[in-house]
Amino acid sequence: MTTPIAREDGTPVLEARRVTKTFGGTTALRDVDFRLERGRVHALVGENGAGKSTLVKILAGVEAPTTGTLLADGREVALRSSRDAAACGITLIHQELQLFADLSVAENLFVGREQVTRWGTIDRAAHVRRARETLAMLGIDLDPRTLVGAWPLGVQQIVEIARALVHDTRVLLMDEPTSALSPAEVQVLFGVIRDLAARGVSIVYISHRLQEVLAIADSITVLRDGRLVGSAPASAVDLPWIVERMTGRPGSAARPAGSGPTSRGAALEVRDLSLPPGPGRATLHGISFGLAPGDIVGIYGLMGAGRTELLESLMGMHPHGRGAIELGGARIGTWPVDARVAAGLAIVPEDRQRAGLVPTLSVLQNMTLSSLGRLGRMGWVSRSRELEAGRRLAGDVQLRTPGIDAPVTALSGGNQQKVVIARALMSGPRVLLMDEPSRGVDVAARADIIQCMRRLAGAGMAIVFTSSDLDEILAASTRVLVLAGGRLTAEFAAGSATEAAIAAAASAAVRPGKVGGPCESEMVH
Repeated sequence: MTTPIAREDGTPVLEARRVTKTFGGTTALRDVDFRLERGRVHALVGENGAGKSTLVKILAGVEAPTTGTLLADGREVALRSSRDAAACGITLIHQELQLFADLSVAENLFVGREQVTRWGTIDRAAHVRRARETLAMLGIDLDPRTLVGAWPLGVQQIVEIARALVHDTRVLLMDEPTSALSPAEVQVLFGVIRDLAARGVSIVYISHRLQEVLAIADSITVLRDGRLVGSAPASAVDLPWIVERMTGRPGSAARPAGSGPTSRGAALEVRDLSLPPGPGRATLHGISFGLAPGDIVGIYGLMGAGRTELLESLMGMHPHGRGAIELGGARIGTWPVDARVAAGLAIVPEDRQRAGLVPTLSVLQNMTLSSLGRLGRMGWVSRSRELEAGRRLAGDVQLRTPGIDAPVTALSGGNQQKVVIARALMSGPRVLLMDEPSRGVDVAARADIIQCMRRLAGAGMAIVFTSSDLDEILAASTRVLVLAGGRLTAEFAAGSATEAAIAAAASAAVRPGKVGGPCESEMVH
């Protein structure tokens, strides 16, 4: 599967020496040294804006260093493009998906590097066969001939990983590869990573999930403000060591406790919510729960459990859904999305790049895009009112930006997510739905988001959020609901929820089924 390693005398497979990268007047990296050994997993950690992705892009040939030297197998190289990197056996898996939604899974795996028959035509049968083998190695059972856009984000993430693995790879650069995966899928991926490392593949692993880093990495390098601030074997460090170097403050692994609701009474009532089967989506079966003002309800489940489908059904995005939904006493089960927004319901989508942001607009324009009617009269938007609302919400979500009119693409992933949250808040919701609100953000941004959720709940807003991170579920929730196979299998108060109990409800009660398809489940007692 992999190209033979050229050197086995201890020479690093890939090395960066005193690499500096500037963008205009901004220095993203300053004199950074980095060594990647053969058959090792080297984690790269740091807060958003620390320079991790910039360094990885330089190693992948996507960006060129302003100064500094790159070496492959001890020989100086100039990686002017991703094609140059691929010629050295270097493959980058981007944090944001690089897939073509209207092509099949197999076509996505081989796009640009198609296999051909002896007659010169594309060998589609070979594509499908190799795709099945690679997906099976990743522990996923799906038909490679189906459109990739029909599958949930978590499945698409695995397809992105599979695309790197079907080609000869000596160095695998993985930027947040588990951001959309549940713990079960993460363990499958970790098995693949360990197998690849045992075969001699070298892996650079970026993740904001620090427990994952400690579990999978052989070595850890920490960046802060574009500088290297620490590098050590993973066996010699712990979580506080990492956090202290990332933030410059003493680290702590302590998990904050969720606060309780401020008052009772129904903010949202859901009874017998169901969603029939559909292409690439999970089904829902008779889900019922209530939400009080000040509640923060965390929804946990494995891939295909129906977490995203539940929030989308509450928002009115699946017209075939059935069941009773009451928002503040008003029956909204048949209302369209815009009417639900006007009534006080808002959603923060899972995929901020595709469903949450307009990359050609500014920070302010992205924040106010859904509420322009509230900011003017007679079809004209008041610039002063728009600025006032944008600046107020930027403070509320602790947005860090070079300017309110800066391009939204200039922000880090964590701050882009805060822009999406601010836009949802701009409509003045009574109930806020948040789908994986901290996916792909660093520990500081995640703490800011959780703090924002608590502050909103303290003011009486009700919040429902999903997460594939058990630590986040336990840290933020006043109540935890567990889904398996589209059914509600357990409910816990914050004080009684444990990782073991939640994991058991999410997995032990579900009979095996295909990803995205209906699974049978039983209520955990």
